[in-house]
Amino acid sequence: MSVAETIAGEARRESPLWEAALEDAPDWEAVFSPLAPEVFALGLETIYEAYLVHYGKPRLFRSVEPSERILLGDYLYAHGLVRVAQAGGVEAVAAMAELISRCATLRAAGSPGDGDAWVAAARVLGGDAGSNAVAEALALHSARFPA
Repeated sequence: MSVAETIAGEARRESPLWEAALEDAPDWEAVFSPLAPEVFALGLETIYEAYLVHYGKPRLFRSVEPSERILLGDYLYAHGLVRVAQAGGVEAVAAMAELISRCATLRAAGSPGDGDAWVAAARVLGGDAGSNAVAEALALHSARFPA
């Protein structure tokens, strides 16, 4: 089962509200997980989908009411952190918690740099991607935040 299918399947089983929010034709492409070890792919992309639900253009979910968007994003953050904990323990969760906090702070201040924070987090998880992979991830990320 793919990362996208797993995230969608878990959401579908978790709540009829999340099931109703799933896109009929998802616009899925892994963004930052290719920069990290594969063992973190599910957790990292779940956390990234949560970030997109809160601030950008999600890949798997359609736009929902603002209060539901907050709950859905938080649900996804929690599931992603569980997956990251299973894959890498406390240190990996701490890296993701720092990432979530840093990105929320950047968004609140209207400051740039959230893409760089995601790249740095992938490196903390043990990723060692080359400049082409980083540039591709940052381009995909930018496309999720239309001006």
